[in-house]
Amino acid sequence: MLSRLPIRDHRFVVVIAIVILCAPGVLFAQQRPLLTEDPETIGAGRVLVEGGVEYARSVEYPASGLEGTLFSVPMLGVSVGVSSIAEVQIDGVSYNRLSITRREPAAPLAGMLDVPGDTTTSVDDLIIGTKVRFLSEGATRPGFGIRFVTRLPNASNESGLGLDTTDFHISLLAAKTVQSIRVVGNVGVAILADPTRGDRQNDVLTYGLSLARAVTQRAELVGEIYGRGSTREGEPPPGTGSRSVARFGGRYTTGPVRVDAAVLVGLLARDPRWGMTAGFTYVFDAFQVP
Repeated sequence: MLSRLPIRDHRFVVVIAIVILCAPGVLFAQQRPLLTEDPETIGAGRVLVEGGVEYARSVEYPASGLEGTLFSVPMLGVSVGVSSIAEVQIDGVSYNRLSITRREPAAPLAGMLDVPGDTTTSVDDLIIGTKVRFLSEGATRPGFGIRFVTRLPNASNESGLGLDTTDFHISLLAAKTVQSIRVVGNVGVAILADPTRGDRQNDVLTYGLSLARAVTQRAELVGEIYGRGSTREGEPPPGTGSRSVARFGGRYTTGPVRVDAAVLVGLLARDPRWGMTAGFTYVFDAFQVP
């Protein structure tokens, strides 16, 4: 897979990341707009609610052959702390609208499309997961956790925005605070079903690396690279290929509410060329855990 960005653009992205992450400050925990998952949980009896909007250009759907500008809202997610070390997560409650700029009639699922105009809409796939922290962070060691996720096929392939497949993900999570910088890493495996055949799958390597550093007690700047790598030789099943996106942005916390915004840049040929996201996170005590 060829990179979408020329070499000098990759260097520019790296320079931006270094500048963003070199300001002094105090650490906050990882949340939106990052996708890399921190092993720390929200705490027993607490509930986290997040939402936002996202805009992305040149988004490709290889299975249906559609490409265009994607707008997603409200991108709701809920996490419930069922103990001091575990939480249950529900994400992907969102409505997607694609303004189509290109169609590929020879795409594998193009014949199933029911999209007569230049726009198509669908709900997003629902994601249900569990995160468990099994080793707390120490003075010299990182904290570790594990996350299990299932993606359900809510987005229809008739809209061109879904694959009608169910996927499973498992990831090892690690994080360490180094002075005032929070470093979080994820590595795992995802089993992605082939949307054109029921007897094939693509087992991909998933990864994420994020950094966060505060500039004041309430504001911080963040960045990450998050994606997956196909392990299949040759052309992978449609919709299961390698992906990689960089995000750079900021967050501001006041009381139990945090607002965020970020710019995203696609690093591989089938990734969005660029985009923006903004949203909020709200955490509150909801119940007592016996």
